[in-house]
Amino acid sequence: MASSSTPGPAVTVVQMAADETLTGEAVALDVQPIGFFLRAVGALIDMLVGVVLLIAGALLLGTMVANAALPMSAIGIASITLLVLVMVVLPTAVETLSRGRSLGRLAVGARIVRTDGGAAGFRQAVIRALVGVLELWFTFGAIAAVVGIFTPRAQRLGDLLAGTASERTRTKPLPPAAPGVPPILAEWARIADVSRLPDRLAARVSQFVRTADALDPAARVRVAASLAEAVSPFVSPLPATDPETFVRAVSGARRDREYRALMGENRRAAALTERA
Repeated sequence: MASSSTPGPAVTVVQMAADETLTGEAVALDVQPIGFFLRAVGALIDMLVGVVLLIAGALLLGTMVANAALPMSAIGIASITLLVLVMVVLPTAVETLSRGRSLGRLAVGARIVRTDGGAAGFRQAVIRALVGVLELWFTFGAIAAVVGIFTPRAQRLGDLLAGTASERTRTKPLPPAAPGVPPILAEWARIADVSRLPDRLAARVSQFVRTADALDPAARVRVAASLAEAVSPFVSPLPATDPETFVRAVSGARRDREYRALMGENRRAAALTERA
């Protein structure tokens, strides 16, 4: 007796790099993890703040014992309470209330987030603080350093257990947008062929267009003429204009061409997804 089988649902495989942040909807976020060195500096600052608080608390306890405000029998309990407050309670409260930040992380421009990109909460902060007692305080950061070296996002043991990572909060500003095709050559740009322009030469042209206004006038004319001479063999037809306007038009036409090609690829990918 023949048996029929019903094909199962299609399975979508999502590939991601080890240092990418993937949301629950399988969307890769453009989030920059902070490097090992900066993260170590931030942790060191936080630990130094903790040491200062421990010293201040110890001095306060000593003063209370000297003034008979605290009996000697309670010094042990008070010391343990001080350690718990500084090593666990305070880091948990600061991290929860500041949504993943601390004094050290503010200094290096970082914050703690979940590995799916969401904000870390109280549960993650408690786990990180408890594990931090071992890997940061009891071993002077040795365990955290060893684990951080071998993880893609410089995660320490507490991060791995809590499902968190440290991301950058300070990123470099985007460069200004390159100027488009000069209006005088707008008609030429519609028929111009700039596809043969080599990528390295195109990068030089784009760099000149972005920085031309800051150049010395004599140097600006000289560089524009040199680039126009280098670009001419790869452009057809050649417009009748000055070298700088020509170079600017080539840069704008190539950028528009690449943008149109990218949009076309996106439309084709969307069409294939809808058919699937």
